Amino acid sequence: MDALQIEKARVIFRNFSGRETEYNRAGQKNFSVVIDDPEIAKELRNTGWNIRLLESKDGSEPIYILQVKINFDSFSPPKVNMVSGKNVITPLDAETIGVLDSADIKYVDLIINPYEWSVNGKSGISAYLKTMYAVIEEDVFASKYAAEEHPDEDELPFS
Repeated sequence: MDALQIEKARVIFRNFSGRETEYNRAGQKNFSVVIDDPEIAKELRNTGWNIRLLESKDGSEPIYILQVKINFDSFSPPKVNMVSGKNVITPLDAETIGVLDSADIKYVDLIINPYEWSVNGKSGISAYLKTMYAVIEEDVFASKYAAEEHPDEDELPFS
């Protein structure tokens, strides 16, 4: 089974830090990605992916989501990068990925690996993060204080 590649995706239910919640055991890092095309979502569901339908409370169209697990302890940990400013790429690891929980994420480009499982007569496909570029919404002051714009401390606006 091929990896799933999604560009300019929206992420919801973020738990990049793996904090314990009502719906999450402590240490389990994950998030959900919105599958915008209902036909693709149904096709993925029919092939075994755990696609859930999230009904809206305000009467708008329901959305399809896929929970994606993040496992840095595997033999091939995911490659996660935060993209900000003028394409400043910051690699994130198991210790630093939690910053994405509170980041203003514009969109993500990601590759998801399928893991086929079968337990007690039930089977399906779990989604594991392989690669992600999280593009962060830049705030109004970010470019003003960017290191490349002010390479010398003497040039900073507050010097």
